Parts: sequence; C-alpha cells; structure tokens
Amino acid sequence: MTKQIAFLLGFLLWSSVANAQNAENIRKIEDYLNNIKSMEATFVQMASNGATAEGRLFISKPNKIRMEYANPTNVLIVGDGDFIVYNDLDLDQVTHINYDDIPASLILANDIKIDGKKIKITDFYQDAGSTSITLDYADKGDLGPITLVFSNSPMELKQWKIVDPQSVEVAVSLYDAKKDTPLDDNIFKFKKNKKNNYKKKK
Repeated sequence: MTKQIAFLLGFLLWSSVANAQNAENIRKIEDYLNNIKSMEATFVQMASNGATAEGRLFISKPNKIRMEYANPTNVLIVGDGDFIVYNDLDLDQVTHINYDDIPASLILANDIKIDGKKIKITDFYQDAGSTSITLDYADKGDLGPITLVFSNSPMELKQWKIVDPQSVEVAVSLYDAKKDTPLDDNIFKFKKNKKNNYKKKK
C-alpha cells in the first residue's frame, strides 16, 4: 500500500468519525433545546457598538418570552406566542414584532430541527468546556445568523449572538439560569404602561 493510499484511507476514516461526532453533538443540542419547557435567568446584553444592558429573562415554550431591562434601559419585551411587543417606556412607544423577524425565536420553538433545509449550520466549534454553533435561516430577509453557545458539562445555554440589519452584533449572556421552573402565564401578557419590576443588582 502506497503512502498516498494509506493517507487517503486515514483521512476518509477520520472524516467519517468526525461527521458522526458532529451529528451526535447536533442531536444533543436539538434534544436540549426541545426539552426545555421553561427558563428564567439574569442576562447581560452587549453590542458591538458599545451599548450594554442587563435584566431578567423568562421563557415558556412554545413561543413565550419576557425580557425586563434594568435602568437606565427602560425597555420591556413581551411575547405571548402570537406576537412580540417591544415597549420603550421612556418614549411611551409600543412596537409589534413578528416572531419570524427574530432569529432568537429559535430557542422558543417546541420542535427544533437542524436539518440543513430551513435551518443550516454555518459554523461549529467545540472545546473541552463549551460548544458554539452558528445557524442560518433559509428565509431570513435582512437578518444575520444566530450563534448559540453552550457549556458542555452540564449542557446549558450560556449565550446567543445575532447580527441586526444595521450590522451590529448583539450578544446576550445568561447567568443563574433555572430550567423548567413554574412561571405565571400572566407575565407573558403585555400591559401598557406597566413599569419593569427588575431591579439591577448593586
């Protein structure tokens, strides 16, 4: 057997093992996301333009989300499953957003399938402590991809990153997350002029 043939066989074997390993990792990510029923966590949001904010995140699947921003970012985001409301309390402005216009809504679905059709993998990285996967949508319009970052042991969602239509990268990091805790369904119902109840830790 020539060295070239031996090298080729070795490369094909390595590729087969690597592909199988990647498939297993993707299955674990799908299972983790699909098995989340609810979640609450403190979040810190950082943007590439220098903007920062923090607050409290609540998720109840399918498709319910609440993000309470702490001062001085006086913003409330509430999604009841049908649409998402962005409420700027300082400006007394309410904007309705379609779920399809927000890549982060991926983590709110009950049945997430990374099959290379509607959702494609554009980047994947794993080391001893964490796994990062970047997903792109077939019908994303002006939206960029979303990157999900997980800790490996135990597997937990630690961060998501998106690129908005103005090419600003926004990273939302999660801390002290609690999964599958009972949440009052009323917190996902938008009530105009209701102030945030999240207080920034000193």
